[in-house]
Amino acid sequence: MISLHTSPLLQPGSGDSGGMNVYVRELVSSLAQAGVECTTYTRAHREGLPPEVVVEPGHRVVHVEAGPHHLPKEALPDVVDEFGAVVLDHLEARGGVDVVHANYWLSGVVGHRLKHALDVPLVATFHTLARVKAEGGDPEPWWRERAETELIRCADAICVSCSAEEEQFRRLYGEPGGRLEIVSPGVEHAFFAPGARAGARAALGLDPERPVVLFVGRIQPLKGPDVAIRALAALGRPDAQLLLVGGASGADGDRESQAAVELVDELGLADRVAFVPPQPHHILSTYYRAADVVVVPSRSESFGLVALEAAACGVPVVASAVGGLRSLVDHGVTGFLVDDRSPERFAEALRAVLDDPVRAAAMGAAGTRMAAGYTWGFAAARLRRLYADLSAHRLVTCS
Repeated sequence: MISLHTSPLLQPGSGDSGGMNVYVRELVSSLAQAGVECTTYTRAHREGLPPEVVVEPGHRVVHVEAGPHHLPKEALPDVVDEFGAVVLDHLEARGGVDVVHANYWLSGVVGHRLKHALDVPLVATFHTLARVKAEGGDPEPWWRERAETELIRCADAICVSCSAEEEQFRRLYGEPGGRLEIVSPGVEHAFFAPGARAGARAALGLDPERPVVLFVGRIQPLKGPDVAIRALAALGRPDAQLLLVGGASGADGDRESQAAVELVDELGLADRVAFVPPQPHHILSTYYRAADVVVVPSRSESFGLVALEAAACGVPVVASAVGGLRSLVDHGVTGFLVDDRSPERFAEALRAVLDDPVRAAAMGAAGTRMAAGYTWGFAAARLRRLYADLSAHRLVTCS
């Protein structure tokens, strides 16, 4: 597994850590438990990290020294060659590898080179793509799109999370050089399951009588925290409160966080909005259970792990009708999809949940039933079969 720009050992919710961290960590653990020996290579992001960490039998993380430790993600293309050379030396020293699986486009560039150097299959999971982000109003540099296009032509398999992402991929990129496989992420049901709302609110020190709208994600334009704040202002429920769980992200992260605070003050919501720092992943279940509704106003989302975790905890979701969220939220059944990013439209959907507790409870129960079909074990089983199949077939050649 290649995860160059962010370590699966980092806590999601700030910096460049998010759903991809959870994806790599949980998926590799499930692969290891299924008997697939896995090593994840990630860039050392600070001094003092051990060269290798054994997470569990068959699952280890290797910290690769490549460039200064505190590089912003925008500067990481400059260390791709150095990172890839170290990984190649490491793999050759241990006698080779069966499959390379790259996560995100930066890792894909490394994986592409490893494929040709080692003559092994390459699997790519992009998590986000330049053309998809551009459709959502977040254009990426031309050289990222060029790198992704080259990788799409040469990867032996590309993994997408759901049928909606598959349709979007084919519309924007056409047919890839290799296979396009749906491998849906899972949810750890031991942590994310329905629980007592009153107990969760007591644990978090929240007023048991005030409705709670929950936003979980990094504070960046892509995730739409400003839409969540403005939707609260438009909600018409002065008793409702908004919890924003997450931290600054990206080169402009501190500025975006400050802008969110200033927006709260501007709208007179200081006593109704709480900024909560990133939480350990398993602790998030308490926040989900404390909420009446979870809002996911993302500009684009390949899957939407927050929506799945919320549903697993029995909480209705109001989300943008983009990407994988269209597969995870059954409109009118497990929550509501909003076709545009108008705060007023989000407020209308939030109000429909908060003003009808009976319907909200039915939506939560339906969401839990839906989420039961998503497990990391099932995702690992699909990948295990894919790896074995690719190893027995001729590799895709660059076109």
